[in-house]
Amino acid sequence: MKERLAKFSIGEVVRHKVFPFRGVIFDVDPEFANTEEWWNSIPADVRPSKDQPFYHLLAENEDNEYVAYVSEQNLMNDESGEPLRNEQVYQIFDMAPTGQFKPKMSFTH
Repeated sequence: MKERLAKFSIGEVVRHKVFPFRGVIFDVDPEFANTEEWWNSIPADVRPSKDQPFYHLLAENEDNEYVAYVSEQNLMNDESGEPLRNEQVYQIFDMAPTGQFKPKMSFTH
């Protein structure tokens, strides 16, 4: 099995190359790890390869906030600098001085 390194990391703000949404990565799968039903719902002519990293995003478009699952080939860095509306982002992450989101520290007893 060929080792693949993820291009993006947790806390990065990315946008979809085709569809008008962006979000913060909160988890990464080294390769496709969703259901076959989800996979088959993607039109065959635009269905990405399964053997690449897939990213879980706290996403938003012009109208909604939601969770998205996106292949690496369909993502690019978001350099807009615009604040995100998705409230879950601020429940899970803190803004680092670099402008990237860092997971909040949590302590358990």
